[in-house]
Amino acid sequence: MTTETQYAARYWHPIPDGRLQCDLCPRDCKLHEGQRGACFVRMRQGEQMLLDTYGRSSGICIDPIEKKPLNQFYPGSSVLSFGTAGCNLTCKFCQNWDISKSRDTDRLMVRSTPTSIAQAAVQHGCKSVAFTYNDPVIFAEYAMDVADACHAVGVQTVAVTAGYIHAQPRRDFFARMDAANVDLKAFTDDFYVKLTGAHLQPVLDTLIYLRHETSVWLEITTLLIPGHNDSDQEIGALSEWVMSALGPDVPLHFSAFHPDYKMPEVPATPLVTLIKARQIALKAGLRYVYIGNAHHTEGDTTFCPACQAHVIERDWYQINGYRLDAKGCCPDCGGAVAGRFSSSHGNFGRRRVAIKL
Repeated sequence: MTTETQYAARYWHPIPDGRLQCDLCPRDCKLHEGQRGACFVRMRQGEQMLLDTYGRSSGICIDPIEKKPLNQFYPGSSVLSFGTAGCNLTCKFCQNWDISKSRDTDRLMVRSTPTSIAQAAVQHGCKSVAFTYNDPVIFAEYAMDVADACHAVGVQTVAVTAGYIHAQPRRDFFARMDAANVDLKAFTDDFYVKLTGAHLQPVLDTLIYLRHETSVWLEITTLLIPGHNDSDQEIGALSEWVMSALGPDVPLHFSAFHPDYKMPEVPATPLVTLIKARQIALKAGLRYVYIGNAHHTEGDTTFCPACQAHVIERDWYQINGYRLDAKGCCPDCGGAVAGRFSSSHGNFGRRRVAIKL
């Protein structure tokens, strides 16, 4: 570590033309002296790569776990959430653009060591810590150190990510995560290229890896943007891929878009679109399909896949009915519900509490 906020990064190598190539994500940024990668927070200084947001946060809040969204990972519990600045995607529809698109690292005024974050989670009774607001892939070394500190005191860890990461750092990063919500932003490479500056396949690779090679609890979110990724055909193809490649037990959230950032002219997603998307995914065989960013009681509720009984009833992030036992089994038929559960649900509710370390 060179200074408090400039950390010697991993995942890079020199190339013959004298530049240093970042090996963290598929962008493979090649940097001359003083240059920054597309994420803006990984930079070359001399003959090394630095992560200059290590130990600094853009803010820390306590949220309901359902806000990540994770509906089947210790429902009702609280999660300490934080992020830094920058992003390795360039989504024109970004809903957190003031953080993820920031080019001003001076905004990172909160000094947040791994130990202080883990201790804050314990102090405030949080079941987990979430790396969120901007993509934790770009501050992977920092997130991994925080995760180690959390696990040392019995706190679980959550990654909210677009999943755009190379294989080796993916193994290292997710080895420290207990749960992840991955944004599957669309199901065409054309969408990814034009609206995110990235590609679809690396995200699919991350999803397959998480599902089949780790014990990380996985949920997926797709933000439906009118006229761009909300056709019945694309939703059907996405749902069928999740079913065939990942299986029926991975929860899928269809979330409503709200006009923002570089797409203010695109209308908000109608509720009818979200309801129809949910029906398409259920018809494809997925057992847990949710609606996000819109009020819809059925789309918030978790159903037993065996008998269709309501086992977790929600109103936004508030749990109004919880009928699972500690093993996640339905009291009516004994059928198992996929997820991570305790003997009773949390009762954090809809609150969002900003805290200072």
